[in-house]
Amino acid sequence: MTEADPGHSAAYVQRFRTMAERGVDIVGEARLIDAMLPRGSRVLDAGCGPGRIGGHLARAGHDVVGVDVDPVLIAAAEADHPGPRWLVGDLALLDLPDRFDAIVCAGNVVTFLAPSTRGEVLRRLRAHLAPDGRAVVGFGAGRDYPFDDFLADARGAGLIPSLLLSTWHLHPFTEESDFLVAVLTAA
Repeated sequence: MTEADPGHSAAYVQRFRTMAERGVDIVGEARLIDAMLPRGSRVLDAGCGPGRIGGHLARAGHDVVGVDVDPVLIAAAEADHPGPRWLVGDLALLDLPDRFDAIVCAGNVVTFLAPSTRGEVLRRLRAHLAPDGRAVVGFGAGRDYPFDDFLADARGAGLIPSLLLSTWHLHPFTEESDFLVAVLTAA
């Protein structure tokens, strides 16, 4: 995406800054993760972008690490949300010494992964979960990653769904849902 449009990352950063300035709720995903955890929990923001989710979780009292492949987005996260540890990295190569109580992968991140790396990314996320940890992945339909394929890939990576929702606001998932929020645990 950034090769096709070199200004994409800067525009993406500005989009969320503008939305925040206008008072738009840009942290609904973070509120859900926060509600799942006691204060001081370790959280990985996988595909963190400019840090809106991880930044909110850090301000709520969690120990946050954010990883994104785009250095422009990581620079924005560092500038706008000091506190968390922000890392430039490929989720398909993720190898941190940390284990996390929660991993959040929001913003359609899994749909931007090369199809050949999807299973490996899910295995890497599974490997970074603490005992009793949960990975929460959210993305929309119509993005070349059918929900059933994602759930099969998750199972193949050793992750099983404990809860399926159709929004970050806790609406139940149905066959007609056009969005999936999957709360996954280790098999």
